[in-house]
Amino acid sequence: MDFALTEDQKALADAAADFARAELAEHAAEWDAHSHFPVDVIRRAGEAGFLGIYTPEEHGGLGLSRLEASLIFEQLAQGCVSTTAYLTIHNMVTWMVASWGDDALQARYVPAMIAGEALGSYCLTEPGAGSDAASLRTRAVRDGDDYVINGSKMFISGAGATEVLVVMARTGEPDSGAGGVSALLVPADAEGIEYGKNEEKMGWKSQPTRLVSFDDVRVPVGHRLGNEGEGFKFAMKGLDGGRLNIASCSLGAAQQALTLSRDYLAERRQFGRELSSFQALQFKIADMASELTAARLMVRHAAWRLDQNDPEATAHCAMAKRFATDVGFNVCNEALQLHGGYGYIREYPLERLVRDTRVHQILEGTNEIMRLIAARRLLADGVIESLQ
Repeated sequence: MDFALTEDQKALADAAADFARAELAEHAAEWDAHSHFPVDVIRRAGEAGFLGIYTPEEHGGLGLSRLEASLIFEQLAQGCVSTTAYLTIHNMVTWMVASWGDDALQARYVPAMIAGEALGSYCLTEPGAGSDAASLRTRAVRDGDDYVINGSKMFISGAGATEVLVVMARTGEPDSGAGGVSALLVPADAEGIEYGKNEEKMGWKSQPTRLVSFDDVRVPVGHRLGNEGEGFKFAMKGLDGGRLNIASCSLGAAQQALTLSRDYLAERRQFGRELSSFQALQFKIADMASELTAARLMVRHAAWRLDQNDPEATAHCAMAKRFATDVGFNVCNEALQLHGGYGYIREYPLERLVRDTRVHQILEGTNEIMRLIAARRLLADGVIESLQ
């Protein structure tokens, strides 16, 4: 592939960078300190087109590629990692409804979601089903023209403050595995839904995270996305792109940390010299930049593979997610170290970048699961060559 960006792609990145500076960067510390979910700013992101980035144009979205989405999320994350991470989740939910909802469901929800008038949450993880998503137990039983949902989901971003839930529920028998899972759009205010407390998290404080309980929640059959039993397939397709999205957020955080470190080393003096004149620190920041560049190229290559519908895109997305989120956290952590005591206090953004990027190594599939996905593909007959 050609790694050179087109003028249009550069313009998209510049527009995202402008939005990050104008709407996110100055408020990120305050949102973090007060666990504030900036719905007003998220809606302005909708006005800028950032809530339907890869939703098809026929549904009102921008219809961009996953590579272009990665460019946008990387820039936005330099303003606020936590808020950008929520934007990636909303984009995935919107794309799912636009891709697999019927015409009536699309017409009812997608325009509002693209505009930011209806925000979305993605409900896959359960108390007993994290990495092993195919073992989920939330049930959706057909009753006439409705499904009746019972169960619970946990660690749900935006829960309690959003209007739309895309819920993965078991419509097959308890032992039906991945083939017994269906995807349902559930209005967030439906009778029988209860929300737990906003979890006190290490990072990602500008978006609420709650447990969601379903007690005989009824939704029309028409709220199902695709056919019965296709939900797990949709979830896996969503995860390929979701892994690139969160990897892109790590790239943005690392880039911000690297920029701050470069400026700090040039300004700070110790022993009568600028810190930038010490070779040990020069080597450190050079390593940070090298690893970030490698991670960025891996993410863009995986995004290109996904855009090409490459049969090995899943493995590339997994490898890119693992590498980029590890590098993102490490670069932020090294940047904090370079700042010394200043990096550890909240007046500087380094400690927030460290806290916000740590969870990227866990969500969208832990990095251990990413290794498992890559290893399985690499060890399959004839796959090693296709990954080169």
